[in-house]
Amino acid sequence: MHYGTIKSCDIANGEGVRVSLFVSGCRHRCKNCFNPETWNFSYGTPYTEETTTKILELLSPHYIQGLTLIGGEPMEPENQRDLLSLVQAVRKRYGMTKDIWCYTGCILETELLAESSYRCEVTDQLLQEINVLVDGPFIEEQKSLTLPFRGSENQRIIKLHDQK
Repeated sequence: MHYGTIKSCDIANGEGVRVSLFVSGCRHRCKNCFNPETWNFSYGTPYTEETTTKILELLSPHYIQGLTLIGGEPMEPENQRDLLSLVQAVRKRYGMTKDIWCYTGCILETELLAESSYRCEVTDQLLQEINVLVDGPFIEEQKSLTLPFRGSENQRIIKLHDQK
């Protein structure tokens, strides 16, 4: 897996102050995507164990509410395996004191929970670790600047699991 950037103090992609990992690779290719360079699976920097260590350190301040997975497309099967290892490391270190948000162009019911090209052997485990899923592709014709934490009206903010 590659990633485009890590934002250490993000307030746009989930509630509170967050660390956001922008993964590379996306097959959705939404019209007027805000991050089209991340469509390429090789864009940016290779993800390594050192990347996990860096993210865990960035999450340590008390004012950081959690981690956001965004892209690109976190739910591409090529990305899910490394992201599962990351979120498991976050849970091991912080338990449920840090929440995890994930932005995906996939639809939860039809592409992540049902058989599709986005499901792989770790999809269910990854979804178990995510507190909030923002699902649905960005649709330019439904764009709204008034929506909190999403870009178009079709996108949903779905609470998957409570933060304990």
